Amino acid sequence: MSNLTSTPATSAWGEHSTGVDGSVAHQAHFEIDNPMPHKIPEGENATPLEVIGSTATDKLVIIMVGLPATGKTHIAKRICRFLSFFHDIPSQIFNVGDYRRQLCGAQMPAEFYHPSNEQGAQARQMACNAALDDLLTYMRQEGVRVAAFDATNSTRERRQSVVKRLRDSGIGCKRMFVESICDSTELLEENIRKVKLSTPDYRDMDPEEAISDFKSRRENYMSVYETVEESDGHPFVKIINSRQFHVSNIRGYLPLKVVHFVMNLHTLPRTFYLTRHGQSEYNTLGKIGGDSGLSNAGKEYARRLAVFAQEHIAKLGDPNGEARPARLWTSTLRRTKETAQFIPHPTMEWEWDNGDVHPWVQFRPMSRRNLDELYAGICDGMTYKEIEEIYPDEFARRQNDKLAYRYPRGESYMDVTLRLEPVAQEMERTREPVLIIGHQGILRILYAYFMGLDRKEAPYVSIPLNNVIQLTPHAYGCHEERFCLMSKNEMLIASDGQDEPITSMPQKTTGGDGVGGFGMDNNNNNTTNAASASTDGGTATSSDKSNSTSTNTTNGGGGGVAKGISSSSLTAGMGSIPPGSPIRLAATYDSADPVMNAPSC
Repeated sequence: MSNLTSTPATSAWGEHSTGVDGSVAHQAHFEIDNPMPHKIPEGENATPLEVIGSTATDKLVIIMVGLPATGKTHIAKRICRFLSFFHDIPSQIFNVGDYRRQLCGAQMPAEFYHPSNEQGAQARQMACNAALDDLLTYMRQEGVRVAAFDATNSTRERRQSVVKRLRDSGIGCKRMFVESICDSTELLEENIRKVKLSTPDYRDMDPEEAISDFKSRRENYMSVYETVEESDGHPFVKIINSRQFHVSNIRGYLPLKVVHFVMNLHTLPRTFYLTRHGQSEYNTLGKIGGDSGLSNAGKEYARRLAVFAQEHIAKLGDPNGEARPARLWTSTLRRTKETAQFIPHPTMEWEWDNGDVHPWVQFRPMSRRNLDELYAGICDGMTYKEIEEIYPDEFARRQNDKLAYRYPRGESYMDVTLRLEPVAQEMERTREPVLIIGHQGILRILYAYFMGLDRKEAPYVSIPLNNVIQLTPHAYGCHEERFCLMSKNEMLIASDGQDEPITSMPQKTTGGDGVGGFGMDNNNNNTTNAASASTDGGTATSSDKSNSTSTNTTNGGGGGVAKGISSSSLTAGMGSIPPGSPIRLAATYDSADPVMNAPSC
């Protein structure tokens, strides 16, 4: 039997407890006779990664089916991204189109895809076989769970041949078909113009010629297309115009997880806006966590954000400048709610795509508990300097592994990732633009998910104060644009010692070490594609990243000129802000900038 003896409080987190009124009570500390403790590989007080990671042991091959421009690649990418990021299930896409481009070149005419073109059919079969060979090699690896075979697979014969290859391979994987059907002319035109024209097949071509060629290609596939039927005997989910779903013969943890996820997906364009709360009172003191209100500078940012929400978020994309429905999410903490306090909530009548007309409350606030900041446990309300002095061992553990480290009686980034899974699914489902006023730790994870970063990088993404990050996901990645609504020079203090410990913040490097080019160079903390902008004109930082295992920058380092919001409109009614203030600046910041990089947990 273990011997329990009362001793003076000597352990780092056994010395005291803090009451709801802030009072400190000393507690007795009990030492337990435990010569053979249960140790987790990640270290003391860390999150067991495998508990939060994969709970699936079966292997699964997802076979995509559908005509061109029906969103197959988008769906396949989102499935693999979701499983790998939130569930630590290794997943990879094998796109037959990529293999075809390597074998035959990118810009093949529509005749190449005609069923009677024997040479074209042979070349496409070679591409299919090469993709399947690589898929099987991948699936034979230890620990690999999911692969998506991304192709039209438009005939029953082709699908049967794929299933036979998988059966004969001996890997013992489950199989399911995911068919995407799009017979809406409006949706097809949207997909063709916004997605297909930017692919290598039509790059640098005249848009109208490219559209005509693509439609001819699609008709060639349509002439032999056979939809998936229950009589085929295969498990499948059929998605019709992102509205209707037909599910048949689906069993098992992973297949059901995929079905649940795709029923929250759609291929329509949508935009997310991520911003931290305005500067809080705890930010000015360098404290992490807590539930403080906004400083004067934070309230000024809240006013500017309200104007930005009305003039940019609610009207973006409408040629007549009419408002569109938009959503507003905050955490349950004071600083995010106060940042949203000046955003108006008018009611408008809106006709939805199904013909229904309903009243819509614009930017109706929704407080979500799972958007609350990472809880720092016994370190809540402390500065990093205080943590380093009082709990040096905990400070060192966090520096060594910020992803898995769990604050004593608090949370880790892995814990937060788990509770953000429903939020990510809701963002995938939502069709209206969403403004999320959150916290740096929370926004880091959401940003990393949509921008295709490995989750190990998420704790090191810098989300500065006073900036709005606009994310626009698409089939081949996610476009990013940043808006600085309030420069550092306009804030009321010049330095407050709020920066995170420097060794815990990887910096952007010019090399390729790590996804997205992040390394451990501590000289700069600029994000990919961030570029300085002049104060009299202002440009927004713009980048486009692929949602794949290896993140790529697809538009070089150029940021587009930001349109819309004028300095005069943002400063209207704000007497403390001089006319001509820099309203739209590129989001550049470095590790020595404590104001813009206010601490998070």
